Amino acid sequence: MAELLRLTEVTRTVKLPDDSDLHILTGVDLSVSTGDHVGIIGRSGTGKSTLLNLLGLLDRPTTGVLEWAGKDVRSLSPRAAARIRGRDVGFVFQQFNLLPGRTALENVAAPLMYAPGRTFWNRRDIASAMLERVGLGARLHSMPESLSGGEQQRVAIARALVRGPSIVLADEPTGALDLETGAEVMALLDGVTHETGAALITITHDVAVAQMARQRFRLEAGKLLSLTEQPA
Repeated sequence: MAELLRLTEVTRTVKLPDDSDLHILTGVDLSVSTGDHVGIIGRSGTGKSTLLNLLGLLDRPTTGVLEWAGKDVRSLSPRAAARIRGRDVGFVFQQFNLLPGRTALENVAAPLMYAPGRTFWNRRDIASAMLERVGLGARLHSMPESLSGGEQQRVAIARALVRGPSIVLADEPTGALDLETGAEVMALLDGVTHETGAALITITHDVAVAQMARQRFRLEAGKLLSLTEQPA
């Protein structure tokens, strides 16, 4: 398997209004390869969102090294980082973030609006096929407000996967769902990313969700602790 991401002693510190430093991440080490499913669990305020922003190339470490496909992200221009993010990273959020007033098909096709050539012209067919894949072939023309929470999250998953990303970052993907629906959505997300060969990184406060991953970590005191070494 090819290594996609490597974090080595990554820290993230932000300056507070009183000019003091808040140390959010204090030394994160992580390696993610194609096909991996990584679960990261942590309480509110432990830095999960900060770590997600780094993994998605939305932010950069204060110190340490974050490599994407062997390339240090510090050497990337903002435009180059945005290009990688747009091409190779899919995001799934707790609140779905679907476009109101747009059908399921239009929501999933939206990331392909800036795709090159044939992909752009075939975007509706590609989006339709992805919605079929997540079990929503009969809801292509439904508006988000007419879909259940589980169906909306399936649309969000289809949207995240439609460009064929190398990595899918799922931020509390079951947080707005009931227990049974959340389990179904996670099984779907795990299954579809496994089929496509994409790596899946799930960031959650839910132990049950994290336990579905093949690599499991707890984010604590600014570091990732392996759950094979620490009690859940």
